[in-house]
Amino acid sequence: METEQRYLTIALTKGRLASKTMGMLEQIGITCEEMKDPDSRKLIFTNEEQRLRFFLAKGPDVPTYVEYGAADLGVVGKDTILEEQRKLYEVLDLGFGACSMCVCGPESARRYLEGQELIRVATKYPRIAKDYFYNQKNQTVEIIKLNGSIELAPIVGLSEVIVDIVETGSTLRENGLTVLEKICDLSARVVVNQVSMRMENDRITKLLQALSRSVLGE
Repeated sequence: METEQRYLTIALTKGRLASKTMGMLEQIGITCEEMKDPDSRKLIFTNEEQRLRFFLAKGPDVPTYVEYGAADLGVVGKDTILEEQRKLYEVLDLGFGACSMCVCGPESARRYLEGQELIRVATKYPRIAKDYFYNQKNQTVEIIKLNGSIELAPIVGLSEVIVDIVETGSTLRENGLTVLEKICDLSARVVVNQVSMRMENDRITKLLQALSRSVLGE
């Protein structure tokens, strides 16, 4: 008797990334009707026919679920992958959610980045900020972790500069700040559990190939 195929579990980042991902999956023939019910209180959504399960999680939790095998695959922003530093495979750039991680501040703060003096950097992303300043710029800084509106920090004198995600730059401009240096480009990425990649290689590879063709518009 043929053994029943196990479910592939996919963790999606709540919000825009999840809806964009499901839209892309629909283009390649993968749907999950349960997820379209706005009143649903379910935590796990299932496509029985294709043996797929989906669940929504906060961005920083997605790499954790994937590393520990609670999800075979996940879709999450590159910023979260860099900040969380989990053991997983980053396998595909989905191309949406494009933005940049940048060092920002008032134009007058540019001089602090050209010297080697100790400055304070406010950010939601202490690992990314530390790696950039310590390992790429060889500049010693004091990292201040914040959770709210990072733009406030240089305005009230908490820090000289900030490290944050920049999409359009309009919030920066409205508050007299500007991009001083770009650290890296960001977008939504597919990540895969290391064991799942071995055990379910055929199914995962087929899924990734179909998504890759969709990204390329084929």
